[in-house]
Amino acid sequence: MSGFLSSSIARKVAMALSALFLIFFLIIHLAVNITSLFSENLFNQMSHFMGTNPLIQFALQPVLIFGVVFHFVMGFVLELKNKGARNVKYAKYNGAANSSWMSRNMIYSGLVILAFLVLHFIDFWFPEMNHKYIEVLPEDPNRYFEELQHKFVSPLRVGAYVISFVLLALHLLHGFQSAFQSIGFNNKYTSAVKSFGKFYSFAIPFGFIIIALYHHFNH
Repeated sequence: MSGFLSSSIARKVAMALSALFLIFFLIIHLAVNITSLFSENLFNQMSHFMGTNPLIQFALQPVLIFGVVFHFVMGFVLELKNKGARNVKYAKYNGAANSSWMSRNMIYSGLVILAFLVLHFIDFWFPEMNHKYIEVLPEDPNRYFEELQHKFVSPLRVGAYVISFVLLALHLLHGFQSAFQSIGFNNKYTSAVKSFGKFYSFAIPFGFIIIALYHHFNH
């Protein structure tokens, strides 16, 4: 694996594949959470299924965690490699003339999103692991909706979520297109991919923002 990732192209492809995996996961995550806007019972049922299904818990969840860690580590590696290459190859590098604001600041939006993921894990994943595997509390299939609402009572936490999802939208605007480009998806469907990428980059973060605001004002 280390030999494979020593190639610049291989690193970009690996980064792109991890990005596409996380892009797909965001759709699933939003699909489950959006049900909390119109059906407490359905949200509880879906969350209970996701939280107790052995395949999801012991196979897909570790893969997801690995995908998140790999994506961010590879992002930092690529940033360091690219920065080193620019310093060596160019006497003067004019970033504004050669790339968009989003592409130049992916590392910073990525850092904010990483900080948000830590908060998200503290809010939801750590309590879930504590509930099931440390305190080993009785499973209540109707507890999820109340727990979700409780997390969005604080305006500071909601503000942090909103800011993070705005930066996620900016991150996705560049990352979505870049991921497809890195795996060689440049053909007659390129314009359609770009259009869908823009829609996805705004729709997914906006959906999560609506969820946070809805539960903040309706708890």
